[in-house]
Amino acid sequence: MANPDKSEVSRHFDQAVDACRDGWRILKNRGPGQVQFWFIALVIGIVAGFAAVMFRRGITALQSFLYGTEDVRLLHSFAESLPWYMILLIPVFGGLAVGLLLHRFTGDGRVRSVADAIEGAALQDGRIEMRAGLASALASFITLSSGGSSGREGPVVHMAGLISTWVCKRINADGITGRDLLGCAVAAAVSASFNAPIAGALFALEVILRHFAVHAFAPITIAAVAGTVVSRLEFGDVTEFFFETPSALKFYVELPAFLILGLVCGLIAVILMRSIFLAEDFASRVQARTGLPPWLRPAVAGALLGLLAIGYPHIIGVGYETTILALKGDLILHEAIIFAILKTVAVAITIGGRMGGGVFSPSLMVGALSGLGFGLIATAIVPEFSGESSLYAFAGMGAVAAAVLGAPISTTMIVFELTGNWQIGLAVMVAVSLSTAVSSRLVDRSFFLTQLERRGVHLAAGPQAYLLALYRVSALMRPPDDPRAADRNRCWELIEGGIYVDESATLETAMPVFDQAGVPFIPVVSLGRETTTPDLRGALFHVDALKAYNRALAETAAEEHS
Repeated sequence: MANPDKSEVSRHFDQAVDACRDGWRILKNRGPGQVQFWFIALVIGIVAGFAAVMFRRGITALQSFLYGTEDVRLLHSFAESLPWYMILLIPVFGGLAVGLLLHRFTGDGRVRSVADAIEGAALQDGRIEMRAGLASALASFITLSSGGSSGREGPVVHMAGLISTWVCKRINADGITGRDLLGCAVAAAVSASFNAPIAGALFALEVILRHFAVHAFAPITIAAVAGTVVSRLEFGDVTEFFFETPSALKFYVELPAFLILGLVCGLIAVILMRSIFLAEDFASRVQARTGLPPWLRPAVAGALLGLLAIGYPHIIGVGYETTILALKGDLILHEAIIFAILKTVAVAITIGGRMGGGVFSPSLMVGALSGLGFGLIATAIVPEFSGESSLYAFAGMGAVAAAVLGAPISTTMIVFELTGNWQIGLAVMVAVSLSTAVSSRLVDRSFFLTQLERRGVHLAAGPQAYLLALYRVSALMRPPDDPRAADRNRCWELIEGGIYVDESATLETAMPVFDQAGVPFIPVVSLGRETTTPDLRGALFHVDALKAYNRALAETAAEEHS
């Protein structure tokens, strides 16, 4: 005889399975509702948090194996006792592995990083490249483990983008949902890396999405908290740095000095960024002239790093030990200056040599050293009104990092959460305000936006500039058989006068032609070989282009203010 209880359980189970299937079908076809989206944000936050923790643990394990030290925070002290050939060869072999990996899995040998996540948010509905992105994450992992002088935050952000992109493809997310999911993943990864949930959420909004829409705040906060919880379960709930609060009188009297420090750090940040771009351009020219295979470029950069590290092992890896010494004020003036210069050179070699990694951690180290140097000079000039020189190191650390990232709000919060000291937060705010004001006028707002600008992706100027690149002429033109098509004879007259656009072009190319020619429409042609007459495909009307552009601006404004 059949068991009625078992049949009842089976019936409920089948109903639950059918409900899940229906829910997945609705989620995939229509996108998630608000409650579903928050649940997805929580899951993405947990996954991205685990990815960041595993990445950090993996770097520690491999670096310990390669250099033979148990505590990688004391890596440079330990490296001083190693044979010189080990210090030289480890980054060379690391660079060779990176070069072969990127040559095999990317078309251009370029490591993907934060700039690509920003581009994905603005132009690709929150998606980033999967194949090249995975290769880039592995390349950065190898670089950071073998002594590359860069940071882990860049690859962690890109890893988070890979996670959100995979989810976007599974649920067929639209542009707004895709961007929000990307923001959630990045917030969780940054929060897990720094044990800083407030800064992680603000970083995703300020740097990646580049707006503070209310609709995105709740899910991004949920993901940031989830990533932080994962990190704290692994590493504990402790601040990275401790600083004893100075007396209120001395601190407030010193505030004008932090304004001057901000100006100095803004210039130092510009030097750091331009050094990287100069190294990249120089390496590309040398590679072109010598015929050096692209896969050998990171190995050559590794050799240069190794040679530099033989005399100054402080430049190996993230540089945590040297940063701590600067923040404690345990370095003298000439050491702070020399180490800041050498770290700048090392970062330029690493990133310009296409070894991979991020710029945030190096900017923290350069900023701490620069701030300490400034503080030692300032406190020596007016010792009666001065506190600890290490306070200037904290402020300099935030000021340089904020200028490099173009993120004054989230960087200030990161420094506060790393120290748990509000008084340090005030000093950092003062310095950051001036440093970002100076640097944003000498580069395209930040290191990442300048990277994109150098590739021809114009995001620094805002939506009014980059939205034109989203619309192809071929999608907006009126073909010859359209009832409102342009006069064919007039089109050929314009073509003969050199007024036309290729069908593969975007409005970014077409709109300046309208301004220069002063015509109501532009012929759209298909360009073959140089000796072939252009094939007329249709005409792009100025009014159609303006309508598409206005719609894009309206949709962007609606998203940013929702």
